Amino acid sequence: MGQMNNSSSNGLSRRALLGAFAATAVSAAPTFANAAGFLRGGGDIRRIAMYSGRTGESIDTIYWIEGQYIKEALKEINYFMRDWRVDESITVDTRTIDIMAAAHSLLDVNEPYMLLSGYRSPATNAMLRSRSSGVARNSLHMKGQAADLRLKNRSVSQMFKAASACHAGGVGKYSGSNFVHMDCGVVRTWGS
Repeated sequence: MGQMNNSSSNGLSRRALLGAFAATAVSAAPTFANAAGFLRGGGDIRRIAMYSGRTGESIDTIYWIEGQYIKEALKEINYFMRDWRVDESITVDTRTIDIMAAAHSLLDVNEPYMLLSGYRSPATNAMLRSRSSGVARNSLHMKGQAADLRLKNRSVSQMFKAASACHAGGVGKYSGSNFVHMDCGVVRTWGS
């Protein structure tokens, strides 16, 4: 199903959001109870595409079909989103993958995400925390519940609005560093 290889707006209304899911056969939506409305008419396939400038790897995989997650695809995603600094991976929370895929679908772009940070080992998180005040001590990255993402063809503001429209987790806007944080924690937003 998937493949991994080495190779180097405006505000969104509820109607537009629902239409985005209904209008596409390849879509994704968060699995949270408060986001159940986004699933209606959303198609029966979920796909995620990303690349990593750090490792040179890319992934483009269908990870959910007709109500079922595909175990092999999730294993590929877990490995892809590993902490590359220590080559460690854990099980990434499927809710985070769903949020990422839903936001990507809303952005109506073919470009894969650039993954800046997925899973972080406690050692990596501590190292990053010593260098930046923006790294949380108990970061959801350490639980496989967060990702920091970038797109070349969409602004940080556009990505932030799309992820926020899912109402399914935390969304942080880091305009100065040109990325958006998405997680499956408590619904909240931050950043400028």
